[in-house]
Amino acid sequence: MLGGALDRRVSDWWLVSVALLLSAYGIAMVYSAGQTDVPVLYVNGAWKRQLVWFALALPAAYAVSRAPLRMVEWLAWPAYVFGVVLLVVTLLFGSGAGTAASVKGWLTIGGVRLGQPAELAKPLTALMLARVLTARREPPKSLVDLWKPALVVGVPWLLIMAQPDLGSGIVFIGILFAMLFWAGIPWPLLVLLASPAVSLILSFSVPLWGAWFLAVVALVFYYKPYLVEGVTVVLLNVVTGVASQVIWDKLKPYQQRRLLVFLDPSNDARGSGYHVIQSQVAIGSGGWAGKGWTLGTQKRLAFLPAQHTDFIFAVVGEELGFIGVTAALALFLALLLRCTRVASRATDAFGSLAAFGLLASWFVHVVVNVGMTLNLMPITGIPLPFFSYGGSFMLISWLAIGLLVRISAEGRGRADRLAV
Repeated sequence: MLGGALDRRVSDWWLVSVALLLSAYGIAMVYSAGQTDVPVLYVNGAWKRQLVWFALALPAAYAVSRAPLRMVEWLAWPAYVFGVVLLVVTLLFGSGAGTAASVKGWLTIGGVRLGQPAELAKPLTALMLARVLTARREPPKSLVDLWKPALVVGVPWLLIMAQPDLGSGIVFIGILFAMLFWAGIPWPLLVLLASPAVSLILSFSVPLWGAWFLAVVALVFYYKPYLVEGVTVVLLNVVTGVASQVIWDKLKPYQQRRLLVFLDPSNDARGSGYHVIQSQVAIGSGGWAGKGWTLGTQKRLAFLPAQHTDFIFAVVGEELGFIGVTAALALFLALLLRCTRVASRATDAFGSLAAFGLLASWFVHVVVNVGMTLNLMPITGIPLPFFSYGGSFMLISWLAIGLLVRISAEGRGRADRLAV
C-alpha cells in the first residue's frame, strides 16, 4: 500500500523537462524581441514580466499535479461553468489590446488587463468534454448522439466568436474533433460532422465545392446514417455553399482583409499584408544559422509587428535560422509525443481524454501560429505556447502540464518513465 502510494508520486520528468526547455527558449526570445533600436510600446521589459509569471506558474503546476484525478473530474463541471461566466463578462465588459484593439478578448479591471478568459476556457472545456464523453458506455454512433459534446464546445465557441476571436475559435473546433476521434467516434461520422464547414471553405471554387459535395453524398450512402441525419447533412452542405457570400458580408472588414491577404499578401502590402510580408522576410533572411541572438535587423528596426507575441516565431527564424527553428519545432514535437504517450497509457478514460484534449489545444496553436508566420494559414492572432509573451497564457499552459503530470502518475506510464 505504502509503496504503491509512493510510486504514484513519481513525476513525468521527461514531460516537465521539455516544458522547461520550451519556457526557457521562449523567455530568451521574448528578451530578444525587446532589444530594438527604436522604442516599441510594451515590448521592452516584457521578458521580466514573463519571467515573473513563469515563476508563479511552477508552484501552481506542482499544486495541480498533487490533486487526485477524481477530484479534477468532479470539479470539471463547476470549473466549466466558471469559464463560461468569465467569457460572458468579457464579452460585455472586455477590452482589446495591441493589434486586436477591436476584439473584446481581455478581462480588464481598473485599467489593468488580467488576461484572456478564452485561454482558460480551452483546458476547462477539454476537461468538461472528457467528463461528458467518459459518461457514455460506448462511443456515439450517430450525429444525434453528439449533441452533448457539441453543446459543451459550442457554448464557449459562440461566446468567443462573438468577441470576435477566430484564432481561439479554431482551437475549440480542434479540441472537439480531436477528442471525438480519441473517444472512438467512427471517421465517417467525423467527416459528416465537419462537412458543412468544409463546404463553406471550398465554396470560393465551384469545381472544388462540386467535387466535395459529391464526396459527401457518397459518404452518406457508404456510412448509412439515419435518413433524417443524412438528408440534413446534404442540405447543410448545400446551404453553406450557397450562403458563403452572405457569411462573407457578415465578417468584420479586418477579418475579410486577413483572408484576402492570406491568398495574396501583396493585395494590401502596407496594411493587412504588412505583417506576413515582414514575417516572411525575417524568416527567409535567417538562413541556416540566423543573424545571431538579439541581432535580427527586421526585429531591431521594429519592422516586424507583434514580434514578442503573435510573430515571435519569425524572430526565432531571423536570429537563429533553420537550426533554431528546427530546435523549437523538435521541442514541440517532443511535447506532443509525450502527451500522446500520457493519453495512451492512462488507465482512466477521463484522464486519457483530458490529456488528448490538452494535446490538441497545443497542436492547433503551434500549427496555426507557425503557419501564419509563413503565410500557410490566415492571420488569426493566436499565440505560440510557451513562447509568445502573455503571463496568463504561460500560467495556464503550466497548469495543463501539472495536470498531465498527474495523469501520467496515475496511469500505466509510470513503469515507462522509470524505464526510460
